[in-house]
Amino acid sequence: MYKIVDMRCEGLERPLGVGSAQPVFSWKIASDTRGETQARWSLRVRAGEETLWETGAENAHPLFVRYAGKPLCSDTAYVWEVTSQGSDGASVAAASTFETAYLQASDWEAKWVEPVQEPAWHEPPRSILERKLVPLEEVRLQPANLVRRSFTLRGDVRRARARVTAHGVYALRLNGNRVGDIQLAPGSTSYRDILEYQTYDVTSDLRAGGNALLICVADGWYTGKHGMIGRSCPFGDKTAVLFQIDVEYEDGGRERILSDAACRCHTASVRYADLFVGECQDARAFPQGCDLPGYDDSAWKDVILRGYGYENLRAQYAEPVRVVETRKPARVYKSPKGEWILDAGQVLAGRLRMRVHGPAGTKVVLEHSETVDADGCFFNNILGFFVHQTDTYILRGGEEEVFDPEFTYHGFQYARITGYPGTPTVEDFDVLVVASDLRARGAFACSNADINQLQHNIVWSQRSNLISVPTDCPQREKSGWTGDAQIYGPTACFNADALGFYKRWLASMRADQQPDGQVPVVIPYIEAYHPNGFFFYDTHTSAAWGDAAVLLPWTLYQSYGDVSVLEENYEMMCRWIGYVAHTAASEVPKELEGKLTDAERERQKYLWNTHMHFGDWLAPSVSVDPETGDINLSRTAFYTMDIVPTCFFAGSTRVLAQVAQVLGKEEDARRYRALFAKIQKAFLGEYIGEDGLIRKRLQGVYVLAIHMGLLEGEARQRHVRELVRMIHENGDRLDTGFVSVPYLMDVLSDNGEWETAEALLMQEECPSWLYQVKHGATSMWEAWQAILPDGTKTSVSYNHYALGCIGQWIYRKVGGLDADLPGYARILFDPHPLGGITWADTSVETGYGKARIRWRLEGETLVSDVTVPVGATARFALHGRKAAVDGHEVCGEDAMLCSGEHTVRLL
Repeated sequence: MYKIVDMRCEGLERPLGVGSAQPVFSWKIASDTRGETQARWSLRVRAGEETLWETGAENAHPLFVRYAGKPLCSDTAYVWEVTSQGSDGASVAAASTFETAYLQASDWEAKWVEPVQEPAWHEPPRSILERKLVPLEEVRLQPANLVRRSFTLRGDVRRARARVTAHGVYALRLNGNRVGDIQLAPGSTSYRDILEYQTYDVTSDLRAGGNALLICVADGWYTGKHGMIGRSCPFGDKTAVLFQIDVEYEDGGRERILSDAACRCHTASVRYADLFVGECQDARAFPQGCDLPGYDDSAWKDVILRGYGYENLRAQYAEPVRVVETRKPARVYKSPKGEWILDAGQVLAGRLRMRVHGPAGTKVVLEHSETVDADGCFFNNILGFFVHQTDTYILRGGEEEVFDPEFTYHGFQYARITGYPGTPTVEDFDVLVVASDLRARGAFACSNADINQLQHNIVWSQRSNLISVPTDCPQREKSGWTGDAQIYGPTACFNADALGFYKRWLASMRADQQPDGQVPVVIPYIEAYHPNGFFFYDTHTSAAWGDAAVLLPWTLYQSYGDVSVLEENYEMMCRWIGYVAHTAASEVPKELEGKLTDAERERQKYLWNTHMHFGDWLAPSVSVDPETGDINLSRTAFYTMDIVPTCFFAGSTRVLAQVAQVLGKEEDARRYRALFAKIQKAFLGEYIGEDGLIRKRLQGVYVLAIHMGLLEGEARQRHVRELVRMIHENGDRLDTGFVSVPYLMDVLSDNGEWETAEALLMQEECPSWLYQVKHGATSMWEAWQAILPDGTKTSVSYNHYALGCIGQWIYRKVGGLDADLPGYARILFDPHPLGGITWADTSVETGYGKARIRWRLEGETLVSDVTVPVGATARFALHGRKAAVDGHEVCGEDAMLCSGEHTVRLL
């Protein structure tokens, strides 16, 4: 059967709030016929019966089609129809819909309304070295606020859309009902340039006659505390809301309900809500009935109108944050200290929803942590000034009450329950998992239970850290570290449909790029991470972190085939490389000033070796005290910041040359290739010793130099051999830091060192991936030795996805599924049974449909059942071996496969 499936506009199914005047359409073809193709297609967009755009018949199979018809109107519903013809000439058609949001700032008539409130406390600057938790009772916080608007509708409603945003995070209610399921709206962006608003279908929430709108707004990312040092008020010290409801009556009339002077405000029963500290709610203080029509709000205060403007407003792009899973706790138990401890059974990001019945004024406290001590007692493993992760509920009294702290989230597995009336049980709690609601894209499973657990851990840390922006951890900082994002990006793109998520974040990166081209270490970039406020002394950026501007868009293009991600970010990429090139050319290390020959000074022009950098962050042998296991976070940085930046300067320049080539910018491509050659020459002249090897004998340095293309021919092979020697000398254990570990396994396998790669994959001693698994990990740790061999728990994050970057190598090399051309236009099947694994099942939902390989060992024969989606082709790597492809013998050359199901037996 030939049919059109998975129709999407701007990456979403039937979106209500498209903010682009030229939205992008995509669809897939499903067919049971081997060799099927989409021979021809056409696309039509209409509003009612009026056709605004029709493509005519096209004979390519596109991944993305951008609208190019008559101008679209704001707040309008459209139908788009695809007609597709298969290889047998038969045609099918399918239709879907989308609605536009506001396409220009002039569509806004509402006023920004600010509740009457005290300004949020501006936390004074602190040193990261202190890292002392401030007692909860000493933390200065402010309550959330309610904004209410009553209004009357003159008749029955045919269609109504509410568009809402806030300075802070908000929840919207209409006539007593929570509107939508979006959490922590409007999400995290670089608010000064990009503040998203959400569109809701509120048709069924409204009625003829009296209506009531209620918004609760809390601190969130706007005024709340942020990062390890807990700086507050990153964008402002007061919350505010903006809303506009477009109503269409059954008789065709229209009306707008606006945030304006008719709004009233009141302090909320949420006494405070902070993303780090937690949420406190006093149910006794909630004005009963205030979210219903007819409530008397005469005692409430007038709101303050503010002229914040609309120029930074943008319709919600990509999937919002939602509760993506609701699960029951694994258990609730009493610790040896007499504490009630809830065990969620999984390290995750989210919150607890509690049901409770008791006297008015009873206070129940929920303290969250990722681990417990060896005796099962509560243990706060996270260091930081305001990382309390404590939710508090004060009962109203009477009937059973439900506490659901929706203005915060925590990274946790365990919660200490204090003050609960009676005996808390599993049935009294729900664990709400919070994440950006991305579709699962890939799956991997194999015969080895430990590798399956590793995949499980990778997926859970990804889910926990893709929350509006790609964060480093969901408990201590919740910040969009650029280095972590580019390191992990390839694995994220295997596990989830993350294109829209990352494109949304890259828009904030472009907004926050500094005038001289620097890309900050954290996006959105806030004062907590500015020079002298955190780790750096004289710069906003670091090698490998700022390089996300180049490497992440390239990853997205390779994975999804969307050239627009390169077009949108090309200027940012060029400005970044321009900054690095200028810094290298104009500066030399202070210790070399006045001591260089002319030749040495010329070489220095292509070495990026000044300013502070993170280097190969957390390389085990450098950062870990071998006797105590303590971690010195800065030691690796100072030891490797002279050489690692130049490696990334070279690697990103080489990638930018490829980007320019894809975009048809031939002159730019030649210029960047020439720059790369000069960097390579300078690197070899500066860092290679008399023995022909890089003098700094660290696994990570060797990995980076090899991967970034700085070594060629025999020099490359010599360094590969030395890398292998270092690994064996280290007991077949890795010694790579954050920025080199993503490339370690590829450097080995691509250079034929499969046995060494296998040894690292299956290694169970620290540092290794399976060491974490063997010590009970359910997510990825920040540090290899978060739990020491003797079982001691350390104060680091147990939910950092960076070291999960091996996931993409497992998909590609063990599972044997990779993109041979951007976007999987051609798929590569190339499985490698390793470590005694006897079968694996790997799939990726590409832009054409699901690609899948299921391989198994039958004696010495490797049998693979593969699926190639319509629109793509595939190459099965034979490596010179004989094979039977669908029963036909093939010898030597790789097997080329058309769409459909195939069986390949390597003989």
